[in-house]
Parts: sequence; structure tokens; C-alpha cells
Amino acid sequence: MTAIKHALQRDIFTPNDERLLSIVNVCKAGKKKRNCFLCATVTTERPVQVNVVKVKKSDKGDFYKRQTAWALRDLAVVDAKDAVKESPEFDLHFDKVYKWVASSTVEKNTFISCIWKLNQRYLRKKIDFINVSSQLLEESVPSGENQSVAGGDEEAVDEYQELNAREEQDIEIMMEGCEYAIANAEAFAEKLSRELQVLDGANIQSIMASEKQVNILMKLLDEALKEVDQIELKLSSYEEMLQSVKEQMDQISESNHLIHLSNTNNVKLLSEIEFLVNHMDLAKGHIKALQEGDLTSSRGIEACTNAADALLQCMNVALRPGHDMLHAVKQQQQRFSDLREQFARRLASHLNSVFVQQGHDQSSTLAQHSAELTLPNHHPFHRDLLRYAKLMEWLKNTDYGKYEGLTKNYMDYLSRLYEREIKDFFEVAKIKMTGTTREGKKFATLPRKESAVKQETESLHGSSGKLTGSTSSLNKLSVQSSGNRRSQSSSLLDMGNMSASDLDVADRTKFDKIFEQVLSELEPLCLAEQDFISKFFKLQQHQSTSGTTMNEAEEMDGVALSRSHTSGVPQTVSSEKDMIRQMMTKIFRCIEPELNNLIALGDKIDSFNSLYMLVKMSHHVWTAQNVDPASFLSTTLGNVLVTVKRNFDKCISNQMKQMDEVKISKKSKVGILPFVAEFEEFAALAESIFKNAERRGDLDKAYIKLIRAVFDSVEKVANESQKTPRDVVMMENFHHIFATLSRLKISCLEPEKKEAKQKYTDHLQSYVIYSLGQPLEKLNHFFEGVEARVAQGIREEEVSYQLAFNKQELRKVIKEYPGKEVKKGLDNLYKKVDKHLCEEENLLQVVWHSMQDEFIRQYKHFEGLIARCYPGSGITMEFTIQDILDYCSSIAQSH
Repeated sequence: MTAIKHALQRDIFTPNDERLLSIVNVCKAGKKKRNCFLCATVTTERPVQVNVVKVKKSDKGDFYKRQTAWALRDLAVVDAKDAVKESPEFDLHFDKVYKWVASSTVEKNTFISCIWKLNQRYLRKKIDFINVSSQLLEESVPSGENQSVAGGDEEAVDEYQELNAREEQDIEIMMEGCEYAIANAEAFAEKLSRELQVLDGANIQSIMASEKQVNILMKLLDEALKEVDQIELKLSSYEEMLQSVKEQMDQISESNHLIHLSNTNNVKLLSEIEFLVNHMDLAKGHIKALQEGDLTSSRGIEACTNAADALLQCMNVALRPGHDMLHAVKQQQQRFSDLREQFARRLASHLNSVFVQQGHDQSSTLAQHSAELTLPNHHPFHRDLLRYAKLMEWLKNTDYGKYEGLTKNYMDYLSRLYEREIKDFFEVAKIKMTGTTREGKKFATLPRKESAVKQETESLHGSSGKLTGSTSSLNKLSVQSSGNRRSQSSSLLDMGNMSASDLDVADRTKFDKIFEQVLSELEPLCLAEQDFISKFFKLQQHQSTSGTTMNEAEEMDGVALSRSHTSGVPQTVSSEKDMIRQMMTKIFRCIEPELNNLIALGDKIDSFNSLYMLVKMSHHVWTAQNVDPASFLSTTLGNVLVTVKRNFDKCISNQMKQMDEVKISKKSKVGILPFVAEFEEFAALAESIFKNAERRGDLDKAYIKLIRAVFDSVEKVANESQKTPRDVVMMENFHHIFATLSRLKISCLEPEKKEAKQKYTDHLQSYVIYSLGQPLEKLNHFFEGVEARVAQGIREEEVSYQLAFNKQELRKVIKEYPGKEVKKGLDNLYKKVDKHLCEEENLLQVVWHSMQDEFIRQYKHFEGLIARCYPGSGITMEFTIQDILDYCSSIAQSH
């Protein structure tokens, strides 16, 4: 390897001014072994450049040639593959990864070590050496080994160290003094040796001369020590003098501290006294106002309010630790407590008297409202009491027992007052609804139907048996003719141009206005009282997601105010919103029963009134819930709305039940069934009432139930009818239902409207076919035989050769039906149809026109058979289609 190294240095690197430092024999990993050499070189010129050169043996001879060179600064990673096990493989990461396999592990390690040293010396860049043993990576080259960079090589480059400026200057001076040194180095060395000997002699002489100086210095030190001893003696005497002065100053300082402490205590004592005087001293004017203040005038109330606030501030002052142990403080607190008790007692007594006085004034105004449908206005009463709102808040914070007592007294008194007012108010409303005086006498009213008058005297579940209560135009369940119904209705009327229906509408409109006025009077009354309670008793109104029923409120009424009489607010207090609701429930406990009674009366007068009440009550409940869903008004109206909804459902159920129980007359034709006409009346009324109403969904559900019941009942009556054909009953009634639904345009009943139309069309066609039958019976039988022969396979033009169906037989049958006989048959048919149909629905001409079309269809069918089966025979009917049209027209006009 040494010979190869010298050869490479001589032939390849010396001509390029490079010096070879390390060499390793390698081949590429994974390929056919073709050996080459990796060489680590440095340039001889500065700046030094370090390269890794790949040298390969030439194929044409034994000489080596330079193949590839990489700069060491481009090397990123040296991977030795394994730091523990010996492996000849290693990788060099330049622009790409080069994988090599060395001829021996020693050569590989020597080469990697050389690369690391060159990097440390020349580049100082970060080359990653991975999987390399730490022994190969030396931190620095030993100082005494300047002879080799590549591990013991004799031709390694010596380390070069530059001279600093001082060394260069000294060498220049020395060279100037020895110009011959360049020519004669030995003479120069001898001169330097002689000068060195002279310097050594001078050093020895200076050391010997310095001994005298040391002796002199020692003497001076001894004298200095003596002076120090004298100074220490003086300092000791001074310290003894200062000790006495220190003791005197300590005594003065302690005396000053005591004086300062005394002054501090005096300041603190003055501050405490000022605090107690400023915060626990009540002005004489306030004391006089609390003891003797006028609680009737506005100025006196204001003075008492200010005095009460000042007293509360004095009582609630935050005393500092130890203040409560002072006798004066205890005495002042007791005085404040006495003043509070005295004023609280005086205030409660005065407010109770105010409640009573206001009650007398309010009762005196009841007489003027007794005959009017209005409730007395409590605004003046509330306005006068609100002057005491701040005093009530003070009483609530200082003496909850008296505050609670006033609350109970207010509820007890107001509940009796409101009960009288509300009962009188509802009594007036009932009188206006029924048209009677309190003594039971009738007001002068328009005559009403007999059933309506009877309905007023019957109970809510009376036995009138009508579909719609007093509003029905029929007063019996039996089906009667339209003429009979009209005669009965007219016999019940006493006035010329006013019908029973007009009277019903007037009564319902009157009831609707009265009921709306009742709700409109109650709503502001409750809201005003609730607002007053929250302001006067200082209760905050909060929103709540759950309401309280009347029964729950009454159960809580006995517990809500049963607290012990203490000076402060109890620990367990229900929320203020519950307190307001409980007070309102106690004060207005008569509203819900009175409303239910009024609703029952309205339902008894006319079951259709439940529609008005459902719409009005729903609107007021919706309005109250928008204001406060948990308020007393919202809860009460919600409970009453449940009752109204039950009455509405009961009204619908009664109508359906009456449909099931309907009976028809066996002696008269049916016509339009009463419940069909009454459904029309109900729907028209309901549409006018529920226009833009909140509870439209309830009406739609009722519509579905009623219309299905109407359909079923029509089917039932049609099946049971003996006087009138089934198809006529179905046709007329479903035509009426279809016309009603088309006129009212009820969106939820669109499927039923289509069904009614379909039923009407089907039964019209069925009745026409059944009634018309076969007016040309013999001719019809003849052609049925013809069609039977054709069906058996005989050609149509050969039918005339059949004995029973020849031309002579056909002419014989046709002669039996001259025009005169045909017209007579049609006239009898018209009379028969006229007996079946009712005048109210006016379907006679529709049916007659359908029969005409059906007869013409049969005529055309016969003519077609004659033309096909008897061609060229010249046989025709004795009457034409135009004759049929003339017969039908003249018959219709004659009747």
C-alpha cells in the first residue's frame, strides 16, 4: 500500500500541487468487484483545499488515472454502517449517496479518521459521522505530534504556526544586530549563547542585591506594627467613652417611642369616636319624624321615609371589632331598636287604617257600576298607596313580621272587595246575555225561536236533541220535507222581515261582544293589580317557564305567608315571582269560578257560543303569555281555556251523536237532510268566527270529524229511506255538501269536497240509468238478441237472415213505438222524477237533461245496429233525435 501511495503521489497529485494524506482500496457495493482508490488530499497553496479523489487503474496499462474528485465541503454525511461490529462497508453522502466496500476494516477506519481530522482542521463545518466508533473521532490532535496527520506517516505535513506581531518585531531587531547571521548561522548561535550567559549572570546579581532591600523592608514592617498597637489602645479608650453615650441615647429613644405610641393611640381613639359619632348618631329631626311624623301628607311621608332610611343606615352600620362591647354602643343600638319598633307599629297601624278607609271610598262607587258592564277603577287607590312604597320596602327589610301582617291584611281585604265587584260584574254580564233582570223579568227582546227560548231554561246537557242547540233551523230530528220546514220556521216568527237565523246571528253577536267586554275588563284589572303589588310590596316580576294552576296556588296560599315574625327576612323564602302569583290567586280567587259559570251559561244559551269563546279566550291567553307566561292572568285564562275547549269538543261530539240518532219519515220524501243544512250553517258561522284566529287547528280537526260523520249519516239515511230512492238521497245531499264546501273554500276539507263531488256524480248517473231503464223495452230486447247472435259468431250483415230477427220482425217491433207513445212515456218519467226530487236543491232539470242524453245515447245505439245489421233496408225509427229533444223540452216547459 505504501508503494502505491508513493506512486499516486508522484504520478497524479504532485503535478497538481496536491499532497496525499490517506488512501483506501474500495469497490462499489452490490456490483462486480472493480477496485479503485479513494484518496484524501490537500493543496500545497493557500488557501488550502481539501478533496476526496477517486483514482482508477487504466484498462490499457498499469498506470493510474484520476477519475472523479469531490470537495470535502460538499460532504454531508459519513456512514460507517456499524459502530460496534467491524464492517468494511461505508457510505459518503455528496450530491448523492455513494456506497463503498473497503478491502479491509483498518483501511476504512484510517480513512474515516483522516476525513474527521481534515474537517476539524480546515473546514470546521458540521459533517455528520454516524455509526462511527468514538475512538476514531478524536477531539484534537496531540500537541507533540506534528509529524503526521494521517496516523504516523513520515511525509505528513508539519503544522504551521504564524508569528504574532511582537515576535516578528523582536526577530527583526535581532537580525539587524547580526547581519551576518544569515550567512553564518553558527556564529549567530554562538552570539546568542553568549548573550544568554550574560543575562543569567545579571539575574543572579540582582537577586543578591535584593536581599539588602528585604532587610530594610522587614524593619519598616516592625515599626508599622508598633504604630498599629498604639492606635488600637486609643480606639479602646474611645469605645469606652461612646458606650456611656450609647446608653444615654437608648434611654432617650425609648422615651420618644413611648411618646409616639401615646400619640398614635390618641389618634386611633379619636378616629373610633368620630366613626361612632358620625355613623351611629341620628339627627333630632329624624327622631321626631319617626315618633310624631305625619303619615297622611306627602311632605310628612317623605320626612318619615328619609328618617327611616337614616335609621336603617345607623342600624346596619358595620361595627369594627370590639365596638359591640361598648356600653354606649349597646345603649344606642337599643334606642334604635325601640325607634324601629315604635315606627313600624305606627306605620302598620296607619296603613291598615288606609286600607279600610280606601275600601269604604271604593265601596261607595260600586252602585254606579252595578247596571253597567264595567269594573271599578282602582287606580286612585293604588296611586295613594304607592306613596308608602319606600316605607313598605323599609318595613320589609327591618321588620318582616309586620310586613307580612300588612300583606295578609291587604289580601284579606282586597279579596273581599274584588269578590263583591267581580260577582256584581259577572251578574250584569249574565243579565245582558240572558235578557233578564235580577228579579227574573224578561227584557223586551225580539221574538226568538221556540227551541231557543226552551234552550235558555234547560241545563247544559238538556234534551233539546238538536244538532246545533238553539241556533238550528230544525227543532226535530225527524227528516221533513222542505215545505214543512219552511212552514214551521215561518210559524215561529212574529216579525215581518226578520228570520230566525237573523235573530240567532244577532244573539250570537251580542254574546260575543259581552264576552269580549268581560275579558277586556278583567285583563287590565289583573295587570294593574299585579303591577301595583310588585311595586308596593317590592316584589320583582320574573319570567318563568312553568305556570301554576289554581288548585296549586290555593294549596300554597296557606303556606306562603306563614312565616315567623322576625326583624329580618327569613332564611327560607319562596321566590318573589311565586309570592306575586300567590297574592294574586288569593285576591282574585273568584275570577276562575265566575268565568266558568259564565262559560256554562253561554254554552247553555247556545252551544255555538263555544266557538266565540274559544277564539276570544285563545287570543287573550296568547296576549297574556307574551307578557308573562307564569303570571296569574296567564295561568287563570289558560285554565279557563281548557274548559272552553272541552265545551267546544262536547258541542262537536253532540252534533255527531245526533247524526247517529237521526230518524227519517217513512211518509215523506227525504230531500236535504237537516244535519247537512246544519253543517253548512256551522261551517259558515265557524269561518266567520275563526278568521285569522290562533286556534284554527282545533276547528280544522272538528271539520274533519263532522264531515266524516255527515258522510256516514247520509249513507245511513239513504240506505234506510223507503219513500225516496237511495241514489236521490245521496245525489241531492252530496251535491249540497259539494256546493257548500266550494263556496266556503275550507282548505282542510279539499279531499272531502272532491269526494262529495264524485259521490254526487256517481249517484246522479246511477239514478238516471235506473230511472230511465229501457223506455223502448221490446225494441231493446230485440237488439239484445241481435247482439247475442253477433257474439256467437254470425256476421252482422247476415243477422237479417235469421228468422226471429229478419226485417219484418224489426219493422213490427218499431211500429209499437210511435212518437206519441214515446212522448207519453217520457212525460210519465218526468212526473216520477219530480216526485223523487226536492225543490230546495233544484236538481230536476239537471237530472232530466241527463236522462235526455242517456235516451239519445240508446237511440243512437239502435240506429247503429240497424245500419250495420240491416244495410240498405231503409228501416228507420218512427221518431228522430230532434223529436226526442222536442219532447223533453215541451215536457219540461209544461211542468
